Amino acid sequence: MPEKDTLFKLVGKALESADPYLAVKRSLMFKEGKLRVEETEFEIKGKVHVLAIGKASCKMTRALFDVLPEETIGKSLVVTKYGYTEDSPKRVRVIEAGHPVPDENSLLAGKLGLELAKNVKKEDILLTLISGGGSALFVYPTGDISLNDLKITNELLLRSGATIREINTVRKHISRVKGGRLAKVVKGTVVSLIISDVIGNDVSSIASGITAPDPTTYVDAYEVLVRRGILEKLPESVREHIEMGLKGLIEETPKSLPNVHNFIIADNEKACEAVAEKARELGFNSAVMTTTLEGEAKEIALAVGSIVEEIAKKDRPLKRPALMIFGGEWTVTVGDSKGLGGPNQEFALSIARKIAGLNATVVAFDTDGTDGPTKVAGGIVDGETLRKLEEAGIDIEEVLKNHDSYRALKKVGALLKTGPTGTNVNSMVVVMVR
Repeated sequence: MPEKDTLFKLVGKALESADPYLAVKRSLMFKEGKLRVEETEFEIKGKVHVLAIGKASCKMTRALFDVLPEETIGKSLVVTKYGYTEDSPKRVRVIEAGHPVPDENSLLAGKLGLELAKNVKKEDILLTLISGGGSALFVYPTGDISLNDLKITNELLLRSGATIREINTVRKHISRVKGGRLAKVVKGTVVSLIISDVIGNDVSSIASGITAPDPTTYVDAYEVLVRRGILEKLPESVREHIEMGLKGLIEETPKSLPNVHNFIIADNEKACEAVAEKARELGFNSAVMTTTLEGEAKEIALAVGSIVEEIAKKDRPLKRPALMIFGGEWTVTVGDSKGLGGPNQEFALSIARKIAGLNATVVAFDTDGTDGPTKVAGGIVDGETLRKLEEAGIDIEEVLKNHDSYRALKKVGALLKTGPTGTNVNSMVVVMVR
């Protein structure tokens, strides 16, 4: 239908705005032996070593290699998600690793990345290219914590409904590389180009702050675990490490890193604004409603649905044809459910209840192209979706209770599949009301 075709175009516009290759090319320059990032110049006295981590790392690295002369580049390591290596330069080592749950390759990446950082000389630059997904793709647990213990901890956090900031607070305090620990071992200068997948662009949270000072403490990590009810479920090694940190027996994460320079080169806000501008060109009354939307997916979907209903029935806060854009990061508290889906699929399924019978279409998607542990980006629903679900014999309330949105949306052809996008700037919801 035309509405869905239009929304597909707008999704494409969002992804184009967040394109990692273009973002690096816009931000980085090399001239007369100097590296220029936006308005800041760095003199290259030694080598520029490259450490790229995240779902966008291959595209970012390719752009970097197109800007910097090959003779200036020292050692390079690229870490990305399985299936995201299509755009990687041929002359660098690429490690594909697990996401959202780390695996053996994630651990290998963490070890090699820390080794690279330690070998950077005082006259060198470590250029880090950081994007979403780095927290799982690049791990090196500290103390006696095993990879399996780390995986169990990550699973507990992901299923608890914890926010990304809460999850990263814990991750940083059981790691040798997160929370600024990697940057701390670098003797030279660290320059980071960052594609943000964190609300508010907090560099200490993006990829768990590999190159950023960490404002959080072991106390904060402990409070997250208690608040989310998973402290007693943790592996013993993790629980003991946090408790040692509380007693001051383990060094805190660094609170300042004077040799580090972090630059945000792409984010959710820019992507949302690009969609709004394109929608105006198409004749819609469009607005970015927020880029800081957070909460339980199925609950905030009802709140957004209430605004849709207000527009459809009373032409406020926007007059029809209206198009609203919401950016942010929503979560699903899975608990012990065995359902399959992701936050954006659950958002789409939930809002289908609120917009039933209205001339409205909603797409909710993760800009990285993978929503939760699935291979789809999200869901796209309209005023007829609820009826189709009921005709298919699907009890939407039961599905939401079991967090099984993927199978329900698949049955009525309401899944959105983009394939791996090579970028990640949070999630987005685009709402069209005729």
